[in-house]
Amino acid sequence: MLDDTRQDRRALPRRIDPGRENARRRGNLCYKKVIVRRLLILWSLLSAVIGCASNQAFDYSKEPDPRRQEFVIGVGDVIRINVWHMTDLSVDAKVRPDGTVTMPLIGDLKAAGRTPTVLRAEIEAALKTYVKDDSAKVTVAVSDVSSYQFTVAGNAERQGAFSASHFVTVTEAIALAGGPSRFASASKIVIIRPSASGPRRIPVDLEAIYKGTHPEMNIVILPGDTIYLP
Repeated sequence: MLDDTRQDRRALPRRIDPGRENARRRGNLCYKKVIVRRLLILWSLLSAVIGCASNQAFDYSKEPDPRRQEFVIGVGDVIRINVWHMTDLSVDAKVRPDGTVTMPLIGDLKAAGRTPTVLRAEIEAALKTYVKDDSAKVTVAVSDVSSYQFTVAGNAERQGAFSASHFVTVTEAIALAGGPSRFASASKIVIIRPSASGPRRIPVDLEAIYKGTHPEMNIVILPGDTIYLP
């Protein structure tokens, strides 16, 4: 009889203390929150390290600086062609969308993609067919620049296409767009640059440029570049 009573007691369900159960649940919840918080911190640190490593691994010195080279004529630019002592052959011409200009006697000439020096040599060679006077010297000068255009997209105060009469750097281009908006991640800016093999992505940390820790990131913007502010 005694054994049956003990077995019946063992079979009865345990009484659960509501206070202890609530404390256990709160403890589990706090533990989960701590784990999630630590994972988020770890992810942020990893993202920052990966971003810094990506920026540091990029060789900014290999990016071209068009300010050190002769200007390349583009569509929309206005060029002044002057033939010495032959005003009837001299002309101010705007480069058409097909990249050509028209010159008296010679006709259409390809101008886009050429420097003034190269274009001058081509004009002089073409003139020899019609003008036998060796004193017919040619000068070519760019009088108005319209081909230098780039785009600022993302979290900038003013998005869109911009142009300038001279080459600008990353900071100058972003300043033309009114600067980053308050939602922008200034340390994660990307320049999308066209190339023969396809678009290239150039990471830029604007905050590092302003602080002076990475001035090499303040590269010159090339025609056709897109500056994206995430």
